[in-house]
Amino acid sequence: MFRPLRRSQLVWDIVGASLLLLIGWPVIGVASATGMEPTNGWTAFGAVLSTVLAAGAAAIRRLSPPLALIIAWVAALLTMAFVLIPGVIIPVVFMVLFATSAYGSKRTLYWGLASVVVGSLLASAYVTLATLAGAFMNPAAGTTETPGTTLVLVITAAMFVACIASMGLSWAFGLLLRNRLRTRRVEREREIAEALAVAEQQRTQIARDMHDVVAHSLAVVIAQADGARYASVARPEAATEALRTIASTARGALSDVRLLLTQLRHSQAEGPQPTLADLEMLYTQVRQAGVDLRVDVDPIPRVDPPGAIQLAVYRILQEALTNAMRHGDDSGVDVYLSWYPDRVDLGVINVINPQDSSRPGGHGLIGMRERAQLVGGTLDAGADATDGRNRFVVRASIPITEIAEPADSAAGATS
Repeated sequence: MFRPLRRSQLVWDIVGASLLLLIGWPVIGVASATGMEPTNGWTAFGAVLSTVLAAGAAAIRRLSPPLALIIAWVAALLTMAFVLIPGVIIPVVFMVLFATSAYGSKRTLYWGLASVVVGSLLASAYVTLATLAGAFMNPAAGTTETPGTTLVLVITAAMFVACIASMGLSWAFGLLLRNRLRTRRVEREREIAEALAVAEQQRTQIARDMHDVVAHSLAVVIAQADGARYASVARPEAATEALRTIASTARGALSDVRLLLTQLRHSQAEGPQPTLADLEMLYTQVRQAGVDLRVDVDPIPRVDPPGAIQLAVYRILQEALTNAMRHGDDSGVDVYLSWYPDRVDLGVINVINPQDSSRPGGHGLIGMRERAQLVGGTLDAGADATDGRNRFVVRASIPITEIAEPADSAAGATS
């Protein structure tokens, strides 16, 4: 029934209604539409009441359109019942009809449209009868002149067209404003939904990064710890080197996790992301964990790929190597990268440890596939036993959609 309004809007509506009341106050002294009958107490009371009600309807037209419509109808019916000149009620009707279609509910909108039709019929009949009575009756002479039926119908039809056109136009303007307000609301909701979607995408990306960082670092730490335990007696220096690698890997993982948590707290913050230059450090960590890693890059990248492509390649290789360290045997891991002008093909191949009952993949495999899809690429991963060896193969192809500045050097591209 009541809409939320700002205090300034309500104050302006009340001030405007007060001005209408002051402007319409002189009409209160008029006794009837014909002006032939003397003013009496009842007509004065009706004029005061209808004018006050009309001003009240104008004051609450935006606060409560249905209530304003009811009050406007009461004021209009009082005007016709006391045969008063429709002074202040005319602009009030236009204002209330505009408010019903602009701010009212759907039911109020249709009630306003019905009021346009019914009100036009009543108003045209009232004005026609009052006009004919004033034009064709001559009480001073004691005679009356009855107009023809055709003239009455023509006058009534003309008045109906004028009334429905004016009131319908007010209702239509309100409908236009309603559609404009709805469009703005839909745009705001769309912007909010897009912002939420972007935030959710950022959280998902951070979760994938967290998984990649923690899983890879823990795999390296576990491998180094196992190696240090076995070599602690025969080769104490190897155990010391393993502990040094564990500490370095843990510090790097802690730094990455802190960075990701900072991005999670401050969604606007963008921290540095891994690039192709960081692949050598990744390969070193894997080799220090005791894995025989063989890397083949042919052809090498002649220009710096876009940052999103570099990040996708790094994260896919990181997760694939982590799975190889977990589930692979001692035969080593083969990595190949082929940088073509329009795409990059990469692959990671390792032999699955027959004693490992767990299945490679899981969330890591899903994350690798999502990484490739986010940059328009594809990724396939699964077991391959074509040569009699139970191998696990990861293959990805990522398109390069833009060309960045030429690389300063190709150093570090092969190892």
